[in-house]
This record gives sequence, C-alpha cells and structure tokens, in this order.
Amino acid sequence: MLCDSEKGKALTTVHAKGSTKVVVPKSPERGVDAAARALHTVLVSLEDSKAEDIVSIDIAGKSALGDFMVVVSGRSSRHVMAIADHLLSDLKDEGFGSARVEGQDAGDWILIDTGDVIVHVFRPEVREFYNIEKMWAAPDMDETLH
Repeated sequence: MLCDSEKGKALTTVHAKGSTKVVVPKSPERGVDAAARALHTVLVSLEDSKAEDIVSIDIAGKSALGDFMVVVSGRSSRHVMAIADHLLSDLKDEGFGSARVEGQDAGDWILIDTGDVIVHVFRPEVREFYNIEKMWAAPDMDETLH
C-alpha cells in the first residue's frame, strides 16, 4: 500500500505484516562532521560492548552507501545481538534516530545502517567466511592502472 499525503512529498511504503524498520536518510548535519561524529559514536559503543577485532574502513568516494564501514566480531550469537542492541540504543541516545537493521533475529551477522556508517557485527566464523574487509580494502581500479 502506498500513501501520498501531498504533492512533492516522498511516498511511504506500508507493509501489512510484521514490523517495518524506517530507512533513515543521511544525518541532518551533512558532510564530514556528521559522518565523523557518527563513526565516533559507533566506535565508542563497540568498545563499551567489548566487540572484538574492530576494523573501520573509509568508503567515502568508493560507494554511495555511506562514508564509513565498520566490521566487528562478537564471541557468540548472544554477544553479537547484545553488541547490536547496545549500539542501536547509543545511536538513538546521540540523536541519530533509528538505524536500519538486518539480521537481528539470528545473531550470526547483523547489519546496522546509520546512513553515514554501516556496521557489520559478525560471529567470528561467519566473518571469516564472508571476509568483507578484504573486499573493501582492495585498491581502487584507478589506482592500479597508474
């Protein structure tokens, strides 16, 4: 079902079943300052939750997905879920609103998208299998041609 309240307003999709997470646009305070503040909030929260092997990757200019990607591990499914819950709470407390979340039910791999920062919280075996840091750490094609 689509709702359109006024001309020029964005359409909102309403799902009949289950809970729907709101897709959050980039932070209102645009640019490098907003992304840096969001990254700082994420890293502090992850450290506080005892997340392991925290890797931060600058993806600004490489992807339209966001400015930073953070990849971390939790010791177990329960730890992965606790890290994600704590991070979502901290983001909300710091004024970043509700982030988009995927995979929260299983606890193997939870993706949290704030708009500026994308956080992947993995169980170690799942992280090793997908190895997304390696994919994003690869040099740009332009750099390898010169």
